[in-house]
Amino acid sequence: MADFTLNIPTLFGLEGVCAEELRRQGFSNVRAENGRALCDSGPSGIIRANLNLRTGERVLLRVGAYDAPDFDALYDGARALRWEDFIPREGAFPVRCRCIDSKLSSQQRCGAVLRAAVGDRLCAAYGLPRMPESGGEYQLRLTMMKDVAELSIDTSGPSLHKRGYRALSVEAPLRETLAAGMVLLSRYRGKGPFRDPFCGSGTIPIEAALIAKNRAPGLSRGYSAQRWSWLPPELWEEERTRAKDMEFDGKYDIFGSDIDATAVQLALENAEKAGVSSLVRFAQADARTFAPQEPEGRVVTNPPYGERLSDKHEVESLYRDFGRAWKKVPPGWSLSLLSSHTEFERTFGKPASKKRKLYNGMLKCDLFMYQ
Repeated sequence: MADFTLNIPTLFGLEGVCAEELRRQGFSNVRAENGRALCDSGPSGIIRANLNLRTGERVLLRVGAYDAPDFDALYDGARALRWEDFIPREGAFPVRCRCIDSKLSSQQRCGAVLRAAVGDRLCAAYGLPRMPESGGEYQLRLTMMKDVAELSIDTSGPSLHKRGYRALSVEAPLRETLAAGMVLLSRYRGKGPFRDPFCGSGTIPIEAALIAKNRAPGLSRGYSAQRWSWLPPELWEEERTRAKDMEFDGKYDIFGSDIDATAVQLALENAEKAGVSSLVRFAQADARTFAPQEPEGRVVTNPPYGERLSDKHEVESLYRDFGRAWKKVPPGWSLSLLSSHTEFERTFGKPASKKRKLYNGMLKCDLFMYQ
């Protein structure tokens, strides 16, 4: 099978981080665009990307893109694509659509047109009156953006942020892909102390441990493409073995704390599920008394934001107290802190050395970085 393009959607702000991950995994023609990274790939690359990407939300196999100002153009363009190269005669092909700033704005009707076009193409290719759809699922995704139709097949199934270790979490948990992105942006790779004084259910320290050990984050979950006939089980096993062979052995100083004892217990349980309980420690502690003794290290953390007006004063007080504690921290430490609070630097008491815009879900945030 010839090479094709993989489209990796990301949270806004993590496109470049994801692109760098793809380069490190050996993908070619990598480029970052708004809200996604793209690369060229063969069949094994689908598996490698799903198993190893820390900041990608899913892996889409791009089938084609074309202008579609009306439904006739949408149908004709979809039918002209070689769907039979990917979907076998028994394959099921449900459709998901997203329409943004396009003349074709009805997701339901766009989906019906796409299903008809793909079904007609496959029936003609296989000499069938009707596709049985009794085999594996090939989830089709249509994005209509400014009258351009982009068609892909979803290889991942559930989003890649669902690593499989966080069955339970505290209120408003941080998505695993964002946590991993924050750790990567801090340049932590396993050397030196790592701290999260607002750890909640432990997502940031757990992702830091996975990064330190170079453990592929997707080893403990399944994927839609595992049921595809042209991605045989031995290819999956080969890529899993490759990922495991690239793990590091070592001891790491990774510690998370939270004032909430229930959150700390959840963090301990999640670390156990993630297989990193021997690499990361958790304890109950107040971030306002944060005082590391080591001369240098990294702090990556996600404190409360105070989005509700009733919480704003309390959160500003917390930021102020944490800022006072930070002034006493040895100068070799760096801090990467995520917040949507527009007055964070004022309440913290110090302007950031650098800021990076990130999105926590739909919430616009800044990663405040202090060197």
